[in-house]
Amino acid sequence: MVILLKLLTSKPVSFSFNLRLGFIITMQMRIIQTAGILLSIVYAFFIVWLYWTEPKTVAEISTKATVTVGAYEINQAKFDEGLRLFRAENYRAARENFNQADSEKRDAKTQFYTAYSFYREGWGRTWNDDSLFRQGLETANRTIALDPNFKSNDADLKLKTAVELKTELEQGIERSWDDLNPLKILRERK
Repeated sequence: MVILLKLLTSKPVSFSFNLRLGFIITMQMRIIQTAGILLSIVYAFFIVWLYWTEPKTVAEISTKATVTVGAYEINQAKFDEGLRLFRAENYRAARENFNQADSEKRDAKTQFYTAYSFYREGWGRTWNDDSLFRQGLETANRTIALDPNFKSNDADLKLKTAVELKTELEQGIERSWDDLNPLKILRERK
């Protein structure tokens, strides 16, 4: 910063160069030096940003840049296809579409449906699939982190909020004497 101030307050030195167009452009040395310093600072920020976001491909660079500036949007076509598969009870394929729709995992609605698909696929009348429930719990926690007040307006879902879904997943993972209750067979999936 001190160097930048010294450059701006120093005595201007001019030089000229001739372009092929036949005219001469006169520039002051301090403007060139200031522009060089500013360009170096912008480049340094770009390098730090690359290390911070860790993109793996060139396509990810543009996606991560949109996330950084707040212009990130999900792929609505993939989300709609995932929702169609979710309603057809093809939960694994629905999750793949939800993951493609929200590759950065930044949309609460998409993450909620992803967690719900883990719940629905892992739910069983006699036992639950703990590994699917754990993945669903992780995704439900991500949904809560993105939007603590998220509420679904989907009439087909019995669990409307991410907190309700999280509670249901946690209860499914816990081991208790209630797991041995034979009436558990009569319970309904939410």
